[in-house]
Amino acid sequence: MKEIDVTGQKRENLGKKASKALRKEGFVPCNLYGEKKDENGAPVAFSFAVSFKELRKIIYTPHVYVINLIIDGESHTAIMKEIQFHPTTDAPLHVDFYEVNDQKPITIGIPVKLNGLAQGVRDGGRMNLSIRKINVTAPYQQIPEHLDIDVTALKIGKSIKVGELSFEGLELATPKEVVVCSIKMTRAAAQATQSEEE
Repeated sequence: MKEIDVTGQKRENLGKKASKALRKEGFVPCNLYGEKKDENGAPVAFSFAVSFKELRKIIYTPHVYVINLIIDGESHTAIMKEIQFHPTTDAPLHVDFYEVNDQKPITIGIPVKLNGLAQGVRDGGRMNLSIRKINVTAPYQQIPEHLDIDVTALKIGKSIKVGELSFEGLELATPKEVVVCSIKMTRAAAQATQSEEE
């Protein structure tokens, strides 16, 4: 996985009013969840803020990054867990990060990359990508930037499901029956088949 540095600052004032004021200044409120737990065993959030300019480089990208969060000079290795967007403007309202370490496996969605020209596409069918990411579980250093799937042998009417895939060192967390991609019959391909039969 690619690594990237993001700088932030600790938030002293919490609550809706403070968050609103932060956003006005071009900052996005964030939480970092890590090893720290409260007396009930729930993860304790560390609140900080990052400028929208800094966040742009990790939000508006197809890449999945391991993020080196530098908050008031202190470094934390994390992944982005969840982003809340404004319903009408699509501006990020809040971001949750999750602290990672070498020992503890993480579960994260990794982009799918289809390789090769499928037989079904050569025969006039249309490739249909059903999911863009597959959830994998592994220590973060073992997680690749994307999952390569060879589709060369895929024929019209056939599909590839998560259960048929395996990647070294990765446990797939997306359900086995989920279809990753399939080849649909197009009108042109159907006509070609029909005229061949005739």
